[in-house]
Amino acid sequence: MAGTASPRIRYQVACADRHAHLFAITLRVDAPAAGQVLSLPAWIPGSYLVREFAKNLQGLGARQGRRAVSIKQLDKASWQVDCVAGKPLELSYEVCAYDNSVRTAWLDAERGFFNGTSLCLRVEGQTGEPHALEVLAPPVTKGQARWSCATSLSPAAVDRQGFGRYLAASYDELADSPVEMGAFWSAEFEACGVPHRFVVAGAPASFDGDRLIADTRAICETQMRFWHGAKVGKRGGPKPPHDRYVFMLN
Repeated sequence: MAGTASPRIRYQVACADRHAHLFAITLRVDAPAAGQVLSLPAWIPGSYLVREFAKNLQGLGARQGRRAVSIKQLDKASWQVDCVAGKPLELSYEVCAYDNSVRTAWLDAERGFFNGTSLCLRVEGQTGEPHALEVLAPPVTKGQARWSCATSLSPAAVDRQGFGRYLAASYDELADSPVEMGAFWSAEFEACGVPHRFVVAGAPASFDGDRLIADTRAICETQMRFWHGAKVGKRGGPKPPHDRYVFMLN
């Protein structure tokens, strides 16, 4: 869970062009190193292959104050910024999101989804610091339903639809917390005292949400009691290892 410290690494994600499948990202680093190195991972939690997420990144630029600073690409997934130490650094870039899978990113007129490893450049030397992620709501277009946003990150300042600012204790937590956007089906339930949420993108009219929630609650409670004892979540029993959980189904 994210700490209370004000994050010095902050990402802002916007749906730049849903028809062109483009996310726009702004990264602000309050205290960069001299010649700060940034990288996009070639990995994602739970998928044990080398990935090439950086191929989807384009238009990378950087500024310190009013001054544009040059960027040198070191290899296919890392860059070095010609910046001075300690002065706030701002980077901007776009990511093409056209992989409708669990491991990358997707954006079109109906739905948005991304993992941190696809959109969020890693600030080398500061990956253990608190991070903030702000997700902006796309404009509501005529004839389309209003979108909502869901993630397991800790909310800091979000609206009723879930758009706004979230916190992560480190880059690893950010990488392990995907974000779903769209006019999705959603329901909440408790398992052993822990709030859970299920988000379903593209649910048809025949979708049986009540059965899904009942089955999922039973599975969660059985697993939690198997690993942590029959009294998990009860008075005098062990505390569950997580304070929230979000299931996402596409």
